[in-house]
Amino acid sequence: MADKAKVLIVDDDPDLIESARIVLETKYEVITASNGDEGLNKAREENPDLIILDVIMPVKDGFSAAEQIKKDEKLSEIPVIMLTSYAERKGETNIPASKGMMLEAEDYIEKPFKPEDLLKRVDDLL
Repeated sequence: MADKAKVLIVDDDPDLIESARIVLETKYEVITASNGDEGLNKAREENPDLIILDVIMPVKDGFSAAEQIKKDEKLSEIPVIMLTSYAERKGETNIPASKGMMLEAEDYIEKPFKPEDLLKRVDDLL
C-alpha cells in the first residue's frame, strides 16, 4: 500500500487543529504547526502533499506564509488551502483583504467549516 499523503495544518487554534486532525487522519498523515514560521519550517522538513493554512495568526500571518511557500522552489508545487474566519473578523485584523486576492492559494475554506467539506476539498486537491 502506498504511503498516505501528508497534510500540514498550520493554525494557532489548538481546537481547530485537533478537529481538523481527527477528520483528516482517517485518510491522511497529519502534521501540525501553530504559526506561520513554524509552518514554513515544517513544510521544508516534511515536504507535505498539501498545506492547510490559517490566515490570522501571530508571528507570521497565513498570507505571508503562503507567499513564501509559493516563492520557495521546493514548496511552490504544494497545493495550499487557506483557512479563514476573515469574513467575520475583518475588523480585528490589519491584514488587507486585497492581500488574499493576490495569493496563489488553490482553495479557501471559511471557518467554521464542516468536516466533510474539509475532507472533500483536500481529496479534490490530492
